[in-house]
Amino acid sequence: MAVNMIFYDVLDNRGVVAVEGPDARSFLQAMISNDANNISPSNSIYAAMLTPQGKYLHDFVISQVEDRFLLETEQDRILDLVNRLNLFRLGAEVTITAIERDSLVAAFWRKTSPLRLADDHKPGYTAMMSNCCVVLDPRLATLGYRVMGSKLNIEEFISHVLPDPVTKADFDSHRLEIGVPDGSRDIRVNKSFLLESNFEELNGVAFDKGCYVGQENTARQKHKGTIRRRLIKVNISGPPPVNNERIIWKNGEIGEMRSVRHDAGMAIIRLDRWVEAKAQNAEFRAGSAIVVPVLPEWINLEEM
Repeated sequence: MAVNMIFYDVLDNRGVVAVEGPDARSFLQAMISNDANNISPSNSIYAAMLTPQGKYLHDFVISQVEDRFLLETEQDRILDLVNRLNLFRLGAEVTITAIERDSLVAAFWRKTSPLRLADDHKPGYTAMMSNCCVVLDPRLATLGYRVMGSKLNIEEFISHVLPDPVTKADFDSHRLEIGVPDGSRDIRVNKSFLLESNFEELNGVAFDKGCYVGQENTARQKHKGTIRRRLIKVNISGPPPVNNERIIWKNGEIGEMRSVRHDAGMAIIRLDRWVEAKAQNAEFRAGSAIVVPVLPEWINLEEM
């Protein structure tokens, strides 16, 4: 196996919603956590839709292809996203539709160094290649590229654009190695807040834009520093725990498991209890498994 080979995975759990019309940008600006004015044919963003109380509903990568904004999001929850957006459409000249499944989403990445397909290596860089919309993941460049297109065009992209042959792999394992959450598998709908879900570090929230649904509570948490929990990667030894499994130590509960793949997973962790437990070299368990929280290098928590 080549040391720095290119891996790919077709993301069957991802789909695309198109938002278009004369008011599409201003409509999105009032609905999402990030700045829609930063979306262009050469730049995509990561963002979320929130409740008025600032709690998570949906997250997505938004790209612009010609005059359409494409929201790449969870396939199983697309209709809910379309319906929620339409509730706020009111008199805006905007059309919101789910794109049919013949439009695929694929991920391409390297493991030992970032995959580079252009001179611009900034997260969010976007270009059309082989009739595909190719996006360097706006969260972290180490996640690789997201590619939207038909099956035929993605095959052409693989054949004519990539510098080396590709090997099929599991993107879920790749994103867990990096410690990045995956939508509602890790972030609780109607319950989780953006900052405890690492949206600031993952370039998913703008604090200098105008009002949007849920903005007030998000800004308050930022300025008052009231986030007491975080979504953190955990390494697992033993039988993989299930989603929602309690993580406990000798003094009680410290958090809950989220998504798991083999020996890695995500968990929501109480930071104050983690500090206390670390000082005692305590062991954490979820079911029969030992779990070890690992703070990714892209998150800076001074207290840890």
